[in-house]
Amino acid sequence: MTGHPSPVPHFREEGPSGAPPLLLGPSLGTSMALWDGVAPALSRTHRVVRWDLPGHGGSPAGLIGAGATVADLGRLVLSLADTLALRRFSYAGVSLGGAVGLWLAAHHPERVDRLAVVCSSARFGDPRAWRDRAARVRARGTGPVADGAAARWFTPGFTVPALLDDLRAADPGAYAACCDALASYDLRPLLSSIGAPTLAVAGREDPATPPAHAREIADGVPGAALLELPGASHLAPAERPEPLVAALRAHFDAGDGAAAGPAAGGQAVRRAVLGDAHVDRAVAATTPFTARFQDFITRYAWGEVWTDPTLPRRERSLVTLTALVAHGHMGELALHVRAAVRNGLTPEEIGAVLLQTGVYCGVPAANAAFGVAGKVLAEMAEEETAT
Repeated sequence: MTGHPSPVPHFREEGPSGAPPLLLGPSLGTSMALWDGVAPALSRTHRVVRWDLPGHGGSPAGLIGAGATVADLGRLVLSLADTLALRRFSYAGVSLGGAVGLWLAAHHPERVDRLAVVCSSARFGDPRAWRDRAARVRARGTGPVADGAAARWFTPGFTVPALLDDLRAADPGAYAACCDALASYDLRPLLSSIGAPTLAVAGREDPATPPAHAREIADGVPGAALLELPGASHLAPAERPEPLVAALRAHFDAGDGAAAGPAAGGQAVRRAVLGDAHVDRAVAATTPFTARFQDFITRYAWGEVWTDPTLPRRERSLVTLTALVAHGHMGELALHVRAAVRNGLTPEEIGAVLLQTGVYCGVPAANAAFGVAGKVLAEMAEEETAT
């Protein structure tokens, strides 16, 4: 379903109407298309609502004007939630969309269940730079900004032309008003007041909001988790959708499964780490003889150990790969090489782990592990090319 004109932003709904609601906010200069590689997976378990910034995508430019603030954008999101009768919702946003999420969690904690901020910040640098950009766009349009956007948004050699087209098509006045909002935005004093479980995600190659910005959020929000995505720049949902999907599903599904106990939460984490296809096969193959074992690993391995926040999932993958090599469990190793990639490890980092095992677990074990991992990584590369 595609949404309304003023006074709410343009929006799109996906997923079951009775599922827990999850709102997705965009980055400055992009439309809801930024979430195209992520929203379908999230909509399997959530009622996903994507929205467009004023003057971007399908949203009217007149929703905000010169001198706008992030609070103005936050109130637009609340109006959208009210229109859809969403008393409480979870929220994920990129860059400016993430800033809106932080504002909502700080100023309207009664509305936000769980929060994820992606390639975002509690303060986006020198306000003068944003005021200067606003003045340039008002005078010359968004074309000159779009000319240099690829270097800010993507790693070298990667691009999404449709997103650059979104920037060129954005209304200059509304885009400039969003720059005004960024210039006046500073949520650092309020981070400690945020009570919603929060995940801060950084693109390791992001020049616009480097990982230090996400670390500041994670350090400031009580109990917040931090994830750095290798091979990602500023628009991580477009460039690294698979590991981002895994992280977001684990974060949001954990909240939804918490009330149902460790088995439900464990199933969500198991799917996020191992993938739906593997878990579906395992569930389909369950017999009365294996049912108790399936419940055991879901409840304890995934519902207790893998959900423990002491170690991030990336580090858990490092430990798991090493243990599997040490004990010669090569079938499980193949499964967990795929899981390690979902958890953010690069092929180079996986190779470094296996090289380390050659020292402490023995050369024959490492040799077998390199063979298994090489085959899996090649298969994954072929699958990515095919899609």
